[in-house]
Amino acid sequence: MSVSADKSIDCKGLSCPEPVLKTKIAINGMESGQVLEMLSTDPGSANDIAAWANRTGNELIETSENDGVWQFFIRKS
Repeated sequence: MSVSADKSIDCKGLSCPEPVLKTKIAINGMESGQVLEMLSTDPGSANDIAAWANRTGNELIETSENDGVWQFFIRKS
């Protein structure tokens, strides 16, 4: 599945809670329905982003991991 993002942020090299905080800030600056791509090297991000999206009502469209880099696509509610 190929998802196109309206905005992309790179959180590689950051550890919890920074990827979630940067995702929150980026999403807050976006319009409802827009999609954010976030890249992270923190394996904990998979659970953290899923929990954050669930808690905030934003939609986690897709999560994938390739060579230690996690890619998340989140649609702003």
